[in-house]
Amino acid sequence: MNLTTESITRLHELECSVCGQPHSAHRLQLVSECHAMPLVATYDLHERLSRAAAIDVHDASMWRYRALLPLFDDDNKVTLGEGFTPLLSLRTLGSRYDLRDLLLKDEGQNPTGSFKARGLSMAVSKAKELGATGCIIPTAGNAGVAMAAYSAKAGLRAVVAMPRHTPKAFKEECYWYGAEVQLIDGLINDCAAWVREQNANGELLDVSTMKEPYRLEGKKTMGYELAEQLDWQLPDVLLYPAGGGTGLIGIWKAFQEMKQLGWLAPSAKLPRMVAVQAEACQPLVATYNGEQENCHGYVGKPSIANGLAVPRPLGEPLMLRVLQESNGTAISITDEEMLEGMRELGRHEGLFVAPEGAAVWMAARKLLTAGWINPDEQILLLNTGSGQKYMDNVEGRATN
Repeated sequence: MNLTTESITRLHELECSVCGQPHSAHRLQLVSECHAMPLVATYDLHERLSRAAAIDVHDASMWRYRALLPLFDDDNKVTLGEGFTPLLSLRTLGSRYDLRDLLLKDEGQNPTGSFKARGLSMAVSKAKELGATGCIIPTAGNAGVAMAAYSAKAGLRAVVAMPRHTPKAFKEECYWYGAEVQLIDGLINDCAAWVREQNANGELLDVSTMKEPYRLEGKKTMGYELAEQLDWQLPDVLLYPAGGGTGLIGIWKAFQEMKQLGWLAPSAKLPRMVAVQAEACQPLVATYNGEQENCHGYVGKPSIANGLAVPRPLGEPLMLRVLQESNGTAISITDEEMLEGMRELGRHEGLFVAPEGAAVWMAARKLLTAGWINPDEQILLLNTGSGQKYMDNVEGRATN
């Protein structure tokens, strides 16, 4: 494929997230050749690019930030209208808990019902552009649905491996998009092992979390949107449900790029980032608290928040880096606490959020009680998906 350098994107190259060794952005890549760790896209940001010149205000999707995304040719764009989700003020809950400014970004309003639409739109677009014939993914649910949908739109083969206990809605949606679905006993790491074995010849592009560089680029658009929606100011605290951690890493990457571009004031203070996990599967929390050296041997259990049941995230070092650089923290929430959070957000704000979204609200409550959050700070919650897909997990539990 002939990829001209005279393209809209300012993509420069891919770099190993450990040592910075460059890798070509003009061919399909997975993890770095030097350390077998995630590759990160870098851009030519030395020449200032104004917000007015860079943002297509007529495009109400994540593609409004086209100049800072890695696609070379718009003919390869695979989109269902993902991104530019609403930023909501939670005045009732804020008042109940004496929080001055409580906000929630509702990623459940994306195509396929979750934030995964952003990352998979980008990953599948790049797969198409670089000549892949199909994609394969291990998933806890939402990522598989998004990959199946965008692959269908692109005309690519889609193979999805998900835990057998995944709620029926996720499985059915993959079938409707024409994906080949394999149900696996265990968690997402067991699905990943099946993918490695079945795709040993590399016939399909493995778009596992952080194993290819472009899902991260789609997810980072949440950071650009938040800044734009808040008039280029950032919240004091940002709480994010971190399973594989792509969104947490991507949002922080966007903040760094905006600082380099001069889109944020030189004195702008970046948010303290909070990674929220399920008590049943909290590898990052355990590593952050010094209970283990890393997540490599961690054994997790299922949670009603399927997306948080990721026992050995490849991006753990990058997540820890975000927490360190932002003076953030990591915290875990029980399934029962998530149900309480779902009830509160439903009854007081009219939002039926995913358990992952409820987890970040309950984490905010805990950190407020502990004094880590100040009531006068601006607090931003990320709800990553629609609660409707989780009915198998939560049905009949709307009451105490």
